[in-house]
Amino acid sequence: MSTNKRWLSVVAAVLVSSVPAAFAAEVPASFDAKNCKAEYPKASLMNEEQGTVSMSFLVKSDGSVADSKLDKTSGFKNLDKAAIKALSACKFKPGTKDGAPAETWTKVDYAWKLD
Repeated sequence: MSTNKRWLSVVAAVLVSSVPAAFAAEVPASFDAKNCKAEYPKASLMNEEQGTVSMSFLVKSDGSVADSKLDKTSGFKNLDKAAIKALSACKFKPGTKDGAPAETWTKVDYAWKLD
């Protein structure tokens, strides 16, 4: 009986120890906010619109954007559209899966602020 218990505990330990590695192997894409800026829409400047846009981007392994979506609006359609358009044209640092460049989703918050 004790032989069976030892065998079961070894199998359980192997299964549990291999699970975290599978989930920790993906790193999302990123971008340099200093080199990727959106131009403030003229109408938004005139109306003194401000806010933060939350977006998600599907970044290909070469750093280009394959898809984008709006997660949370700034409250102003012009600001939302301008942020998505500008950031979709930016070059991202690709995400990785198991250490190799891969297509990954990444979240970006873009803050529109008037000086």
